[in-house]
Parts: sequence; structure tokens; C-alpha cells
Amino acid sequence: MNRIFRLLTLLLSLCIITEICAASSFSAYAEPESPAVSAKACILMDAQSGQVVYALNAEEKRPMASTTKIMTTLLTLESGGLDTPFQVDPDAIQVEGSSMGLQPGDIVTKRVLCVGMLLPSGNDAANAAAVAVAGNIPDFLDMMNARAKKIGMTRSCFASPSGLDAEGHGASAHDMALLAREALKNPDFAEICRQPRMTVSFGNPPFARTLKNTNKLLTMDSSILGVKTGFTDAAGRCLVSACSRGGRTLICVTLFDRDDWNDHLRLYDYGFALASDYPVNPPQNLSVPAEGGAEHTVRVYAREPLTLTAWRGIPPQPDMTVLLPPFLTAPVEKGTVVGTLIYHTDCGEIARVPLCTAEELVCTKPEKSSSGLLSRLTELFRGDKSG
Repeated sequence: MNRIFRLLTLLLSLCIITEICAASSFSAYAEPESPAVSAKACILMDAQSGQVVYALNAEEKRPMASTTKIMTTLLTLESGGLDTPFQVDPDAIQVEGSSMGLQPGDIVTKRVLCVGMLLPSGNDAANAAAVAVAGNIPDFLDMMNARAKKIGMTRSCFASPSGLDAEGHGASAHDMALLAREALKNPDFAEICRQPRMTVSFGNPPFARTLKNTNKLLTMDSSILGVKTGFTDAAGRCLVSACSRGGRTLICVTLFDRDDWNDHLRLYDYGFALASDYPVNPPQNLSVPAEGGAEHTVRVYAREPLTLTAWRGIPPQPDMTVLLPPFLTAPVEKGTVVGTLIYHTDCGEIARVPLCTAEELVCTKPEKSSSGLLSRLTELFRGDKSG
């Protein structure tokens, strides 16, 4: 009887332990409560895949104030000649609002104007850059809207290079996240927007001066990467930022938000808690036709595994494009990079992985080869000599 009692006690203990472990496991993976935000529209987006983690009225077009300068800066950086000095257009810099301090006759570079846009949010810098890139502001606006369409910003209209209120000027929070995602791919943009202050030289003659970033988040959290602040009476406080933690990067956009600094930090804490790794299986049995060797094909493989992020346990579903040459010609060493595997979603390209040869392709001796490129070239050469 005692033995039966001890056995029942053991079984009961095991059941209790199992329930406790199950409860602990559930609580460990329970989704945190989404934070209350003050914004009229906001979004939290994975910078790598474009996957939306959190959204509130994210498709609603609203004025976005000086976050407009993300597009103006991107186009300026892409226009080339960033360090060539020139004189600012005196009419373009006559504009109200925030300024980097340009005066008629000042000598600048496009790179300096980009610093002036992203740090002190200079409206003078935005107008000067627009004229420098396109020749005039209307043509630059056409460039802005064309690029927005290419990025996939379907609820946006740019009617001002600086973000000052203008008829029709506005974008959705989702569109602004897509724009920030695109801009952060530009190394110059990413480097400038994360600086709390920068010393640049401009003037007539140019002299050094320090410009301070209006983005207070950079001093509140070391994981913040930038990007851009904005404010007008119509748009309210607008903020586009990016944050990297644990190898992942999230982009946050808030439009008309009275408590934007704290809202961004709360949204980042919430978003990163929802992340988990998602390994992507590369395609199998890839090969390339081969010439000049004993083998007619060479197997290839993805050199590096790709790990994406699943948010709330929902993984992205990327498409894959395989880029390989039409054939390989011996000799080719094992492990040679011969192609690329591109992963992409509706938001564009998200990753590239090199494709390498899985085996060596050894040349066969010309006299023993009855086919192949080398053999055919030898026969043609001999034919030319005999002719």
C-alpha cells in the first residue's frame, strides 16, 4: 500500500511540475500589450523585410513637415558631385522657418547642404539643394514624386522640398517608413542622420561651424540610428526614426504626435519583444553547365545561411531570384563565387547571398577533348593556318 501511495504522489508531483512548466512557457512567449501612443498616425516596420509590426491609421495621407527632407536629401546624395563647391542660389534660400544659416553669396557643397537638411532641418538648405540638383524647384518636385512612385509610396505627394505647408503636400506613415527604409540604404545618408552634431564649412569665404541635430532621440537611447524630425502647425510634431537592437532594425514613423520621443521608445521596446529568428532554406540542386572539363555541370550552393525576423511568430515570405552565368569554363576552383541569390518582397530587395561552386572543375587535356570551347577554338585556328 505504501508503495502505491508513493507512486501516486510521484505522479501527482510530475503533473504539477508539467503544468507549471507549460504555464511558464506560455508566459514567456505571450505577446506584450501594445503601447498607447499620442500620434494620429504611426507605423513600426522591419527595415530589412518591410514587414509591418504595428500600425495606426498608417495608410492615411497627412502633412509630414520636415520629414520631407528625407527625400530631398536622398535625391541630393544620389545626384553626384557631393564635394564640388558652388554658390547657393540667392532666391532659393529666402525661405521662412528653420535654417542652417545660408546667406547670399555663400559657397557650399551638396554634402554640406545634406548636413544642413538632416541636422538643423534647414529650409534654406532644402531649397538650395533642389536648385543645385534640378536647376529649379518645380523640376525637383517632379523628381521627388517620380522617386516616390518608384519606391512604392502610393499615398504621397511632394509639393515642397523643405516640408513647409503646400497644397496637396503629404504622405502616409507607411509611405514615410518606406522612404526611410530606402534612404538608410545610402551609406552617406545613414552616416549623416545619426550624428548629434557635425562641423562643416560654408560661407563667403567658407569657414567651419558646428550644426546640431534636432533629433533628441539620439541622446535618449544609444540604439537609435537617426532619422528626421519635423513640425508645422498643420502637421504637428512628426518624427521618423530607426533603431537597431540585437542585429535587427526597426523604423518608426509618427505623424501629429504630442509625445513623439517617448512614443518611439515605447514602440521600439514593444516591437523588439515580438521578434524571433526565422531561417530561410535556400534552393537545392542548383548547377551551371560547364565546358572544358571532365564534368558537364558544376553544382552550386548558397555560401551563407539567411536568417530573417518573424514578428509575432509570422515570418516574411520572400521570393527568390537566382542569378547564374550561362556556363562555366574550366578551370574553376571549388568555393568560387559564380552567382547571386536575391531575396525580395513587395517592398523590394531584402538580401543577397553569394552562390559558390560545390566542386572543382578541372581542365581536360586539349588532345583528349573532342568537344568544348577550347577544342573548337583550336580547330578554327588550325583551319585558318591551312587556308
